[in-house]
Amino acid sequence: MALLPDRSALIEHLSTHSVKRGDFVLKSGRPTTWFLDSKQTACDPDGVVLMTDAALAVIPEDATAIGGITVGADPVAYGIAAVAATRGRRLRSFTIRKEAKDHGVQGRVAGALRPGDRVVVTEDTTSRGTTLADAIEVVREFGAEPVLVLALVDRGGTAARHCEAVGVPFVALTTAVDLGFDFDGGSEPAPA
Repeated sequence: MALLPDRSALIEHLSTHSVKRGDFVLKSGRPTTWFLDSKQTACDPDGVVLMTDAALAVIPEDATAIGGITVGADPVAYGIAAVAATRGRRLRSFTIRKEAKDHGVQGRVAGALRPGDRVVVTEDTTSRGTTLADAIEVVREFGAEPVLVLALVDRGGTAARHCEAVGVPFVALTTAVDLGFDFDGGSEPAPA
């Protein structure tokens, strides 16, 4: 796998547009002094290009699809697939619903995923990796093969261990540490 390219512009975009400071409560119920709304980067045109540049450096050449659990994975997967197509790299994108539909196209997968695809499972921000583990399971049950898990930001520092335990490599394009915070999310930014 290739090394990540210079990510300074991506880190700067996340720091400027996605990091919020104040008093917040995380999904886990734990208080924190910072919050990461990485969709502010994943949904911004400049952010999408920066994210795609970093992602294409690490996505395996034989990958054929990209997606993950809605809503976090959606802008990452769709943005990377769209920009990659303009660069001659074809990745079909898809979404995994949080719950299966029982009408229309049934099941949890929506979009262009096909059985046999070699899949990049993605997420905007991961803290523990549990959503990623669920996505890996759904992709496998669908008949496709996860070949990489890709997060725009690793906030928690534990996702790699969870992914590797189920046999899928993990790459974070950026981390909480890159943004000046500890992995636990509870400290103030490191001094510049």
